[in-house]
Amino acid sequence: MDDKATKTKPDLPFKIRLLISASQLIGKLSVRSDGTINRRIFSFFDQKVKAPYTRVIDNVPVSASDILVDPSRDIWFRLFVPETNSSDDRLPLIVFFHGGGFAYCGPDSGTFDSLCCNLAAQIPAIIASVNYRLAPEHRFPCAYDDGYDALKYIEAQNYAILPAKTDLRKCFIAGDSAGGNLAHHVTHRASQNSHEFEKIKIIGLLAMQPFFGGEERTPSELRLTTVPFLNMKVTDRMWKNFLPEGADRNHEATNVFGGGANSEAEDTVPDAFPSSLVFVGGFDPLQDWQKRYCEGLRRCGKEVTLVEYPNGIHGFYTFPELPESALLVKEVREFIQKKI
Repeated sequence: MDDKATKTKPDLPFKIRLLISASQLIGKLSVRSDGTINRRIFSFFDQKVKAPYTRVIDNVPVSASDILVDPSRDIWFRLFVPETNSSDDRLPLIVFFHGGGFAYCGPDSGTFDSLCCNLAAQIPAIIASVNYRLAPEHRFPCAYDDGYDALKYIEAQNYAILPAKTDLRKCFIAGDSAGGNLAHHVTHRASQNSHEFEKIKIIGLLAMQPFFGGEERTPSELRLTTVPFLNMKVTDRMWKNFLPEGADRNHEATNVFGGGANSEAEDTVPDAFPSSLVFVGGFDPLQDWQKRYCEGLRRCGKEVTLVEYPNGIHGFYTFPELPESALLVKEVREFIQKKI
């Protein structure tokens, strides 16, 4: 029997498999024996894209520039601004958090620069892709604090740093993988403190294969041990590097709706928490946790749209050659258009 429920390897083009193999090799080479990251080795392979620049995506010019938030913590964001046909067009704002297990990459990494540039052109939207401090040098809650402070900076500076066509009342918080986890926690905190945001109104959460977990081993984690990028050994190392010393994977950062005697999480979200769009891949070991996340939001009375791609690997949206990548952009565009 060879259906999606029993297969343990996705159907991928040879070029994609080659790129994945190279990426996984780089990941292995940059991890020390104690699980920490050799930044010098990883930086050699982490292709950076300098800004400012203007790039044309599907006949839409997109300008990118970097905005400094806090130099002492190296918090900044890359701002992507698409050129629209009319000067009267008002565009939604997407505050985006990149993935990488809380330990790798930045908004200027080629993968995430391209992803955000494409999203800005195809939605269209103004996108602020946030640079936050990385683990294990900076553990929980550093990334969450940095993300929230970047949002507060946008609230305070607003049109001094954003184009006039930005509609702050139509703000979406987004992220992929670890960035999806970060997006949830920043949105949760902002929803708790909605009185602090007079100009920004968060109306949606976009979570692309968000990175959640727990002490329990789920069926998808046990089954999908040879898929690209992630397995239990890798995710355990990422959580060990990110969580506070001595914490287990039922920590509130990881298992957001609870899951054990030592869990600090509560099965609740603030009343102001917005509607969510969550993407899941059939070959992502994290899929069971992502579906539980959706169930938790629904128990709290929140609107959730769950989109599943049976052949989707973790991070499929970073490969434009894969059909699911274009489908994700379409789903994001439709979700945003419904909300605005």
